Amino acid sequence: MELHSLADIVARQAESGRDYEQFINAGSLSLGRYVLAAGAIDEQTPHAEDEVYYVVSGRGMIRVAAEEQPVGPGSIIFVGATIPHRFFDITEDLSLLVFFAPQHQLDRTE
Repeated sequence: MELHSLADIVARQAESGRDYEQFINAGSLSLGRYVLAAGAIDEQTPHAEDEVYYVVSGRGMIRVAAEEQPVGPGSIIFVGATIPHRFFDITEDLSLLVFFAPQHQLDRTE
């Protein structure tokens, strides 16, 4: 079993200065926290893994392929592997939990 506190993850991420902080990597699944400040540009590229975003806090828009939708606290978004996607028009700092299956291999630039 692994038990994590969101407060501890937020503190560790603030200390690292990274937008993405992975805190579970179980081989078949990984989980991280992704943050984007209001007005930020989301520069991510498509991933090789399926992923699910859960919006903890904040507001903005997401574009997945050609579809656009508003997101806010409680939004859950599935994005299939290799599908282009990004958040935009971020009006309130976004805090997202990101679930990857299989696990996401971190590039240390993330």
